[in-house]
Amino acid sequence: MTRKPPTYADLEALPPNQVGEIVDGELYASPRPAARHASSSMQLATELNNPFGRGRGGPGGWLFLFEPELHLGKEVLVPDLAGWRRERMPKVPDVVGITMAPDWLCEVLSPSTSRLDRFRKLPVYAREGVRHVWLVDPLQYTLEVFRLEGSHYLLVGTHQDAETVHAEPFEALALELRVLWEDIAE
Repeated sequence: MTRKPPTYADLEALPPNQVGEIVDGELYASPRPAARHASSSMQLATELNNPFGRGRGGPGGWLFLFEPELHLGKEVLVPDLAGWRRERMPKVPDVVGITMAPDWLCEVLSPSTSRLDRFRKLPVYAREGVRHVWLVDPLQYTLEVFRLEGSHYLLVGTHQDAETVHAEPFEALALELRVLWEDIAE
């Protein structure tokens, strides 16, 4: 028996406590992020938005969104954070699903989504031309930085704990990794 491919209606039918995505013709339903995950996402967004989104103490030139719904071909993906250079997307479009691939995105890993993020979503992001991907792991206190080279990602850096990094494409920022997890209880 052939199973019919998932549709957007299948995503809409999910309970509100789940995040739905369609990747490679499969429907994935994940629980809403735990507090540790949400805290790291919020701290990273805060660190990037002022200098790069608003140009306060940095070069500006970026537009960031928290958990945007990306409609990339037949895929529906929801990264934790995404950024577009303003010359490509000067304003947030008034749409449910953004069809323009971001220039950078970040997946904050959790035990329930790590394999999906690494092995299913990364190839889609590469196919769609997302130039930079960060994987943040708030359990292991790590940041992995990837750059698109041809049709695959090259790991350009793995950083951990309390390092201060200048990670592409935001090299102008001295990002203190400790701020991503310092408010999380052990």
